[in-house]
Amino acid sequence: MSMLKTLIAGVDEAGRGPLAGPVVAAAVILDPARPIAGLGDSKVISEKRRASLAVQIRQCAWVGVGIAEPEEIDRINILQATMTAMARAVGNLPLAPGHVLIDGNRVPEGLPCSAEAIIKGDASEAAIGAASIIAKTVRDGLMLRAALRFPGYGFEGHKGYPSAVHRNALITLGPCPIHRFSYAPVRAALEKR
Repeated sequence: MSMLKTLIAGVDEAGRGPLAGPVVAAAVILDPARPIAGLGDSKVISEKRRASLAVQIRQCAWVGVGIAEPEEIDRINILQATMTAMARAVGNLPLAPGHVLIDGNRVPEGLPCSAEAIIKGDASEAAIGAASIIAKTVRDGLMLRAALRFPGYGFEGHKGYPSAVHRNALITLGPCPIHRFSYAPVRAALEKR
């Protein structure tokens, strides 16, 4: 891979809104000598296309992933857990970036370089779009594995988001170990049991 004078990493997360599972952040440094077409907000890219792009990103760019598990989300809150996962993702890059572009309106503390937050950056900055795709595909993979460990909740479909299927399963089965117990619908389901 070719080298840049200043390595710029894009950072994004997946999984702030779900009632279950981790929040996953990714940091990606793109190689300008190996451009990747079609990067952008993972939420508007089909699952099949996301999977294909994720493979290409891992082959052509430098990737770091950071995770905050549900217990950590419950302990420090989702915002702080997201910032922690983002900082971990930057720290897990195989190369140290000189500057970081973060999707959203906040910059995590303790980054090793300068950083700026860009609202809707996953749609405007290719590196953030790449990070969005990696974070989403990693988190989706974790939730597919969770569906095997905790059958009946439908994690393979809704990935932990508060769909009607998930809310009904919560009431019927009660929370499982990967639920976020600080979230109101999970607390309510626990109190009903």
